Amino acid sequence: MNGVGSVRELERETEKESILHLMDGRVKLILLIFIIVYAVFSTQIVVLAFLELYLLLLIYISHVSFKSSFKRILLLLPFGGFIIAFQPFIHPGDVIWTGIFGLQVTQQGLMWAVLLMSRLIVALTSIVLLSSISPMQEVAQSFRKLGMPRELAMIFSLMIRFLFMFYDELHRIMHAQKARCFDAFNKKIPYKWRMKQLGYTVAMMFLRAYEQGETIYMSMVSRGFSDQSNFYQDRKKKLGTTEYVYIGVTVLLVVCLQVLAMTHFYELGVLGMNII
Repeated sequence: MNGVGSVRELERETEKESILHLMDGRVKLILLIFIIVYAVFSTQIVVLAFLELYLLLLIYISHVSFKSSFKRILLLLPFGGFIIAFQPFIHPGDVIWTGIFGLQVTQQGLMWAVLLMSRLIVALTSIVLLSSISPMQEVAQSFRKLGMPRELAMIFSLMIRFLFMFYDELHRIMHAQKARCFDAFNKKIPYKWRMKQLGYTVAMMFLRAYEQGETIYMSMVSRGFSDQSNFYQDRKKKLGTTEYVYIGVTVLLVVCLQVLAMTHFYELGVLGMNII
């Protein structure tokens, strides 16, 4: 999945019709952030497992492709997984394995790594779900309605628009280079010359981005753009029954999990153990 394809595929996902797609953007944003915050502070693996199952159910209800969702999660997983991989070796506790060069794996470190990985997976699933059911402009407008300064929301909105233009321009340049048989990874071509061509490509991207930005700004001004302009309008103005049901189910789930975590989950052994 290349950069251009992944962005276009993500945008197609947000155009689907489902209960979650049609909800108010603020509700989707707040509840998914709420789930992430609760997952970060949770210390029991079984709680995180239930949260992940709930998120997978939401993905199913929203008709989002499980395959593309898992690909995005796996794509983002190494950023946090790299740090988590060291936890079994540096966390103090009871040694359960000793390797070469004095490396030791502790039971507490291993459990801590599993907990961190579970938190990371829940957080990434929430982010992927939000990006799949909410257009980027809707997310920007939701932040604006929740109190983000107007100037910052405007910059965020323009950045999103330029992102797609940037990808399109990069795709055209790469296509032109490929048509001329240029391969940056071809070892038969001198390394210095390849780096020089890549430098030209980066410089060309900056120049075209600047020129495109000036053109777009003049077009916006000629069409009456001002600092009071709204870039995006929500499809729904007021919260409906669907939003209230979604809020109620999510909050009820978190409350039930917290009550069970304090009363019964400890009976599940390792899965219900508080890992601190």
